[in-house]
Amino acid sequence: MRIATYNVNSITARLPRLLAWLESSGTDVVCIQETKCSAEQFPHEQLRELGYEAAVNATGRWNGVALLSKVGLDDVVTGLPGGPDYEGVQEPRAISATCGGVRVWSVYVPNGREVEHDHYGYKLEWFRSLATAVAEDAAGPRPFAVLGDFNVAPTDEDVYDPAVFAGLTHVTPAERAALEALRAAGLSDVFPRALKYDRPYTFWDYRMLAFPKNKGMRIDLVYGNEPFTKAVTDAYVDREERKGKGASDHAPVVVDLDLDR
Repeated sequence: MRIATYNVNSITARLPRLLAWLESSGTDVVCIQETKCSAEQFPHEQLRELGYEAAVNATGRWNGVALLSKVGLDDVVTGLPGGPDYEGVQEPRAISATCGGVRVWSVYVPNGREVEHDHYGYKLEWFRSLATAVAEDAAGPRPFAVLGDFNVAPTDEDVYDPAVFAGLTHVTPAERAALEALRAAGLSDVFPRALKYDRPYTFWDYRMLAFPKNKGMRIDLVYGNEPFTKAVTDAYVDREERKGKGASDHAPVVVDLDLDR
């Protein structure tokens, strides 16, 4: 089975590229973030033509997550159980389902904006709710993984220059402690290989030629439990998909599994 996570930064804007990538990559399950469309606008028909069912948690605006699967979508849970609200609503940042015997979450963790902003506190609270919500599956016997845009670089080595990010979100001790608490629930970081250069960055800003200069961050992560990680045969960042006109500012992270191992 091939599973991927991909922040598309608007599925409407990225649809032709996404469809072409799905056809060429042979991916069975895709965790999508930042759909930036409503559930009604989601391109179910085009994806169905390629053999994908879709489960969607989206309301428009700038959030939204989805799961695409060629191997089944069972026991779908929309949203983060027990998760916090922001400005009176629970934003569409999580969806989970069982796909071909693997329990999968697609998450789009809040950005945090600035350390002094209330969105930063919301981000940390969201992480705490996530760790609680996944604890049972993480400790269970079934392959289980949380994939998505975590908006945190786990270590200084996961950003191109730690000095540039000093005092900013995505690298603070509290955010990294939140990741550690999530791992403590029984999950491990499935570290991908880079297709170019020595670090597998997953995000490059559109500005200041960040991508050609490889000024990136690794913030799109795959956290799996022991049955999941034991089945991993390969993991890589598909940096080629970040190239060219109309690309997302994120690259897909792809994981290959042999569930019979």
